[in-house]
Amino acid sequence: MCSSITRATGAWALTRARKRKPPAGSNDKHRIPGASNTCRSARRNNRLIHAAIPTARRHAAATPSGSIGAARSARRGTSALRALGALGLLGVVTTVFLLSAGAARRPTQYVPGRSGGWPDWMAGPLRGLGVGISSGSFQNLMLIMSVSYLLVLLAARTLPLRALVAAIVAANVILLLGPPLLSQDVFGYISFARLGALHGLDPYTHVAAEVPTDPVFGFVGWPFLHSPYGPLFTLASYATAPLGLAGALWTFKAIAVASSLGTVALVVRAAGRLGQSRRWAAAFVGLNPVLLVLAVGGAHNDTLILLLLAGALALTAGANPRFRAAAIALVTGVAIKITAGLALPFLVLAPARAHERRQVVATACLGLVALVAVGLVGFGTHALSFLDAVGEQQQLVATHSVPAELARLVGLSGTPNWWRHLFIVAFVAVLAFALWRTARGADWRIAAGWTTLALLLSTAWLLPWYATWLLPLAAVGGDRRLRAATLIFCAYAILIHLPLADPLLSPPSAVHSHTVVLTSGHGLELSRFKIPGYSTLDLRW
Repeated sequence: MCSSITRATGAWALTRARKRKPPAGSNDKHRIPGASNTCRSARRNNRLIHAAIPTARRHAAATPSGSIGAARSARRGTSALRALGALGLLGVVTTVFLLSAGAARRPTQYVPGRSGGWPDWMAGPLRGLGVGISSGSFQNLMLIMSVSYLLVLLAARTLPLRALVAAIVAANVILLLGPPLLSQDVFGYISFARLGALHGLDPYTHVAAEVPTDPVFGFVGWPFLHSPYGPLFTLASYATAPLGLAGALWTFKAIAVASSLGTVALVVRAAGRLGQSRRWAAAFVGLNPVLLVLAVGGAHNDTLILLLLAGALALTAGANPRFRAAAIALVTGVAIKITAGLALPFLVLAPARAHERRQVVATACLGLVALVAVGLVGFGTHALSFLDAVGEQQQLVATHSVPAELARLVGLSGTPNWWRHLFIVAFVAVLAFALWRTARGADWRIAAGWTTLALLLSTAWLLPWYATWLLPLAAVGGDRRLRAATLIFCAYAILIHLPLADPLLSPPSAVHSHTVVLTSGHGLELSRFKIPGYSTLDLRW
């Protein structure tokens, strides 16, 4: 080591000596350090350097301790977030349990299917736990669940994926064991299946009220409407008819739970392929209160739509997108519910090359042809009559739809057609702009998400669980504004079920006109009716 320093120091000194002339009488050998004092000179030079820069040693000593302090602070912050997230997971699962067990104890307004009776097979195995529920406790539990959900979202990236998955599975299983919440639609599925399979009546041309002696009739909420569901779903539902009411109900509940869990799995996969947080995506979709309480709790077939949409997102994510397979998934969704087709034109425009777009169009057209063929085999010339039923529903006005609420806000009497048409025009404008943006290279997922939100804001027939249509698109789209808008809309879907919103939404003083038109034949046609205050209308025999 000393020899190396000696050579380096000597070379430096020789260079300096050659460049300047030594003064008279000086001795050059005293200016060039010799081998004997080289190590000592090097040590002395080092001391001079440190003396000239006194902060160097202090900075070198301070840096490690500062880094350690910052690391400790970061660990404390992560631990605090993880604790909040764990508290949120516990809050979601606990409130789901209390809601399901409370609704199972006795007939309440939160299980509309109670109108047909309160059999054990509908209440479920949670009935005997003795947990009650009231309007006040329902509101408190939903608020706690919503806050817990936000805590999980805040800390999702610090939580183990296994913990998130365990909470999601637990919440879904609890809802499976409880009664159908906040909707009678599942009994509508059963009724349409029994019409076709047991009574030989086409559910696209006949209604449940034509067979009032069927055991399911007392549980049906809309006995005068035709089936608005696609031919694939309607035909597949026929398989539940021989299972009886109990078997059919539990089959649809199991399908809703399986679809919900499958949706979460596919969304996680899509998020991972797109380089986004899988944990956050799982929490955003799987623990959402609207998905859990309204969609899964009500055993809605919208969960099937979410599953197919999530499948399309997973197929198109990553380095090798499979757009044609994704198109088949969305066409299958159309065969269940027409709204699944909203994302299809955006998927067609997603490929960058024109020939790839043509291939996706051809695949989608073949899928639609197959859909029509299934309908013709099952229902003959009425294969596409479910579109008429969808049109029938769109003539109705949901009390808490955005057009209806805004009409009341500006002082309109009811929700006139011209007012509804304004919202339809606005939606068409958003759709056209979003498609144009997608054709020019915008992310098709984000464009489809904003268009779906525009549809939900413009339709007069808004049911709260429709908010779940946004979840997969917002989860994997990566647009923070879309995610924020989705959370706000989900909050609105929850708010309309809570008593605290009554003074703001649908004030009791508002009285609306109603028209009931009796028609010949077996049905009852309802046109633009509204119910004043908190009264109810029973349309069953």
